Order: sequence, then C-alpha cells, then structure tokens
Amino acid sequence: MSDLMQSENVPPSSAFERFNRWIEESIMIKLFSIGFLVLLLLLPASWIQDLMYERESRAESVIQEVSSKWSGSQTLAGPILVIPYIVKEKIDRGKDGIEITEHTEQYFFLPERLSITGNITPDVLHRGIFDAVVYTSDLTISSDFKLPDFEKLKIVSENVLWKDAYMIFPVTDLRGISDSLVFNVGDSEKTTEPSNNLGVSVKKVSRLNPDLYVSSENSEYAEHSSSGVVANLDWKTAADFNGKTLVHLILKGSERLNFVPTGKTTEVKIGGTWNNPSFDGEFLPETREVTDSSFNATWKILHYNRPFSQQWKTSDEKLSGSDFGVKLILPVDQYQKSIRTSKYGQLIIILTFMSLFLVEITRKVRIHPFQYILIGAALIIYYTLLLSFSEQIGYNAAYAVASISTVVLVSLYSMSFLKEKSLVALFSSLLGVFYTFIFVIILQQDFSLIIGSIGLFLIVGALMYFSRKVSWYKENKIGATQS
Repeated sequence: MSDLMQSENVPPSSAFERFNRWIEESIMIKLFSIGFLVLLLLLPASWIQDLMYERESRAESVIQEVSSKWSGSQTLAGPILVIPYIVKEKIDRGKDGIEITEHTEQYFFLPERLSITGNITPDVLHRGIFDAVVYTSDLTISSDFKLPDFEKLKIVSENVLWKDAYMIFPVTDLRGISDSLVFNVGDSEKTTEPSNNLGVSVKKVSRLNPDLYVSSENSEYAEHSSSGVVANLDWKTAADFNGKTLVHLILKGSERLNFVPTGKTTEVKIGGTWNNPSFDGEFLPETREVTDSSFNATWKILHYNRPFSQQWKTSDEKLSGSDFGVKLILPVDQYQKSIRTSKYGQLIIILTFMSLFLVEITRKVRIHPFQYILIGAALIIYYTLLLSFSEQIGYNAAYAVASISTVVLVSLYSMSFLKEKSLVALFSSLLGVFYTFIFVIILQQDFSLIIGSIGLFLIVGALMYFSRKVSWYKENKIGATQS
C-alpha cells in the first residue's frame, strides 16, 4: 500500500506524460477549451435564431393570407368633387391660319368641412395556431363643398361642363364594401359605381411589411391605390350645385383603418370594442379613452397640416403624407420576445461555463469537456422549447416552462460530477438567477439597457469576489489557493 502511494507521488518520467499532466492541470488550457466550446455552440445558436425568424415570417404570411380573404387594411379619403371643363388652344398654322383646338381637363375640389364618425367591431380569425384581427366598421361621412369660383381660376363659365360633374370616394380595398354605397348630395340620392382609375390615389400599407407605416413617397414600402367609387351628379348648370353630402358606409377591413384629412377642416371620431388599439400615422388623436373593453378617439386636422392643396387640375394626385388612424393590435408578440431572448443565449452559456470553471478551480472538481458540451446543448435546446411553447401558451408561460425544465435537467446532470449537494443547489440557484435576470430585461424594454448594465456589473463583481483567492500560476495543482 505504501509502495502504491509512493508511486502516485513520483513525477512522470517521460516527456509525454509530463505534457499530458500539464494539459490536464493547466488553467489557461482549460480556459481556452471553454472559449472554444462557447464559439462552437454559437453555430447552433444562430440556427435557432434563424428558426425564430422563419416562424415569425410564417406567422405574418398566414395572417396576411387570412386577412386578404376578408379585406385588407383600409384608407379613406372622403368625397372629392370633380368638374370637367373645356380648354381651347390657338395653334398658328402659318399660311393655313389660326386653328382652334379643344380638349377637356378636370378640376378637383376638396370639401370645406369633412366629418367622419363611426364604430369599429373587431373579430379574430384563426388559421391553425395563428390569429388575424379583422373588423367591420359602420361609418357616417358628411362634407360641405363651396361653389367653385371658376372666374378666379381663369376659366370661362361657358366652358364648365356641369353636366359631367361627378364625385369620387377613394377606398383602398373595394372588397370591404359590404352594401351598395349611396351618395346623398343635397336632397337627392346618387348611385355609385366602382372604379380603379379615380385620378387620385391614397397610400396603403404594404403587404411586404405590414408593421412598417411610412410617410416617405420614395420608400420601397409606400404603395398607393387609385380605387374607389364614382357618383355622377346629374347637374345641368351652376344653379343645380349643392355642396352638402352624406355617405353611410359599412366597410370591412383588417388591422388598420386610416383616414386622409381632405377637408379644410377634418374631424374624425372613432370608437370600437377593442382594448388594445394603436393610434398611428402622421397625427395622434386630440382625445382618447381606452378601457378594458373599448376605445374612443377624436382627431381634428386643418388644411395647414397636410402637404396637398385644396384644389388642383392635374391627374394622379397622391393624397399622402398626412394619413392617420387606428391599428387593432393583437397582444401576441412571442416571436419578437423570443428573438430578443435568444440574443442573450451566448451570455447565458458564458455565465454558466464560468460558474462551472470556478467550481473546478476552487473545489478541485474535474469536469470533462464533453460534460460542458452536453450542458451547452441543453442551454441551446432551451430556446426551441421557448419558441414552440410560446406559440401554444404565450411567451410568459413558455418562459417559465422552458426555464424550469432546463434548470432541472442541468441540475440533475450536474449531480454526476458535483458530488456535494450544496454545490448542486448553488449551481441550480445561479441558473435560476440568470434566467430570471434575462426575463426581467425582456419585460422592462424601456429600461433593459440600464438593468442589463447594472446586472452584468454585479455579475462581474461576483466573479471577481469568488476568484480572488485563486493562485492562477500554480499550474501543478489546479485549484490551489493562496494561504
């Protein structure tokens, strides 16, 4: 027995054995090994992030498909009066004399006052595990036009074609009109017809990126629609002019209902049975009220606040840059939260490996690189658990399930090399603290930077404290401490 003990203390005779012992006991080699394993685990971590983006894209495409079968996001621009007139031009033909040609142009007039009141009734459509919010709106649109002063516009009254005057009402998605649309102009009703060439267009939200609401005309996401309805006015002369209009509209749509302030003064009052609205576009409501079951909002926009004029005589005018309205948000953001959580995956792996490394050098516990790999694999698979469960039960509950499952799994496995129950309990507690720390950062989005910075500062301080007695240069005895 004494001979055996003496043989264990005999230094290795061959250079290979001395090199092998140095490899096993060198702290620097252990650190480099852990660093290499962390880099190795970045590859599957990036695959998990790609999977999350793919699932998010799949969810958006399914929602857009479901919504499109109902009706897309809607943008209304209110009635616009269009009056054609004859333009005469003199052309000098030289020896042939003067030739007078005629062609017809159009003048577009916006109302002095535009008032829109309505109520939105939302509904949620389901496709598998995905949900899409749609709505049916009941809108009353009234407007007042003033008699155009063609003399001021330098147009001879005899050249005005009152008999061809008409009104247009831009609507981005005509599939949303649920009933025949009738214009009440003065005391008479005017029937309407659909049209895809109104001479004006309004902005609609791109299906390429439905969450990005842009006002720039040059943006790749800015799309315009020139669809709507047209009503002939059947006026004979200027004496038949009546500028009071009233339209009752039942309009279906999905996600958004936007308005263009075409009135010199535009007032919009919208309410609905939805507790999570988002008021977006170029103007926020003057007043708003959001309860647990409904919302109400009012806007008042003046013509000074918009980038287009009250009247014009060009075609294909884009009534953009002043859209506003409401977006009905589904409170389901598990993909964004899961992606944000996955970005902290490297931090969790590094902190876990550093904790195990400190246990090695302070408690003289041997942990094989393969054991590090298995623990790292469990920390990576955690994110697939989070993603799959969040699609079924929501992010918060999924985070609890995935975190508890991972902590329990890693803790049970750590019992195979951490023989002391106190070490297993300490390691499990550290994992629980790490996941709780990340969860707090995800929830406190506005304060995530300061919370994360303070938390990491405290973690680095704790590592400094627990490693203060490590004798890093005593490589012959891993974990040796200063006396």
